Amino acid sequence: QVQLVESGGGLVQAGESLTLSCAISGNTFQIISYGWYRDAPGKQRELVAALRDGDTSYYADSVKGRFTISRDNAKNVMNLQMDNLNVDDTAVYLCSAGTVGSDNIYVENWGQGTQVTVSS
Repeated sequence: QVQLVESGGGLVQAGESLTLSCAISGNTFQIISYGWYRDAPGKQRELVAALRDGDTSYYADSVKGRFTISRDNAKNVMNLQMDNLNVDDTAVYLCSAGTVGSDNIYVENWGQGTQVTVSS
């Protein structure tokens, strides 16, 4: 298993930028996928960005061209650079890491989340 702790959330105005970080610890060698999700009021949890199969990235259509996911293996940190934020980006953002252990069972590990609020 791995443990994840997000940081970097806050209150920003529309058009501004914010970088979220996710510190990862534990059995990081078991990680096969990384992701950032968000929970907005009244909406289902949404996958915002992901890294899989090495460095293949995925972005939700709503954030393409504005958000960038990256990871620093040496520091065991995953980041989400968010540019040109708008009010629809307001949500609790959670980082996740998918792991496969010696039992070959896939487990999704979650951080506690960090609030991002964008004002107009």
